[in-house]
Amino acid sequence: MFLFLQRMSAAARGQRLAACLLNVSEARRKEVVERIARAALCDAQGAKRDDTTVLNIFNDHDYNRSVITIVASIDSIREVVLSACEEACALIDMRAHSGVHPCLGAVDLIPIYPLGEEVGAQDCAQEARAVAQALTARVPGSSAFLFGWADSPRRRGLAQRRKEMGWFQRSPELQAIRPDVGPQPQRRFGLTGVGAGPYVMNCNVTIDTGDVTVGRSIAAAIRESAPGGLPGVQVLALPHEGAVEIACNVESVEGPPPEDEPWPRFSVDGRPYCHVPAALIAARVAELAGRRGVGVKGAALVGFTPHECRGLAELALSRGIGEFWKERGRIRM
Repeated sequence: MFLFLQRMSAAARGQRLAACLLNVSEARRKEVVERIARAALCDAQGAKRDDTTVLNIFNDHDYNRSVITIVASIDSIREVVLSACEEACALIDMRAHSGVHPCLGAVDLIPIYPLGEEVGAQDCAQEARAVAQALTARVPGSSAFLFGWADSPRRRGLAQRRKEMGWFQRSPELQAIRPDVGPQPQRRFGLTGVGAGPYVMNCNVTIDTGDVTVGRSIAAAIRESAPGGLPGVQVLALPHEGAVEIACNVESVEGPPPEDEPWPRFSVDGRPYCHVPAALIAARVAELAGRRGVGVKGAALVGFTPHECRGLAELALSRGIGEFWKERGRIRM
């Protein structure tokens, strides 16, 4: 598959693609999540967008959260994402939401990432800020905070901004939150994080215990801020299907990988970036869990690596497949 994606990338080089890994606070109603995904694929008149595909939908029942991987031209990503977000806001009411994963909004997170050198940091930052402004205008009562490249000039990271907004609190006090865009957050829509940056993966490792304190000790040891932690890795330990999941955001970090490490790499605006491989995260979690007498049940990527995302998007667009999440199993790679 890797060689196939390389060939696709060479054949379609020059496309100005961006990805949005849209996080919505719904997973238990599959038909609702698919309606949100399909909304991204059509314009206001109902016509199919030729430069847009939905590569993947990841649902988690316990978390009551879904991640929808949308790829489009940077020139149309704004309207594509807004179409999906407007549908989500119409269908999800945060007053009725429950789930073990932290969240603040019906549309909880809108990150925009460049896929390839043809799209720069400023392109993504500009589109993210425009999405935040347009969403709060089109959905009265919605509000947003900015992170990453979109948070100019401070460029505060997502973890910092979430902490400032109370995202990690079990019962955040919405009236104490000061959004960057829009009115005071309301319970109906909550608060949406909108930002841009180099690609972020999600990697989840499940350990074979129901003891969340064990999971938290492992999370504390591998997160970026810990001595000997993994670069770019932000971690939560959450109860999940009777076990504990080590849920990792794997941020790409600027610069080349550590010497002699075969970490995946790419560039934005001519600057090198790399990210910790999912296999390394899984191995580190297994090692730390083993020291505590706990096994690992499994590990999974939520979506794709940056190179996979780019290659699959080019394949889907070249074949005119919008609902790619339905077709993946039937397409010969």
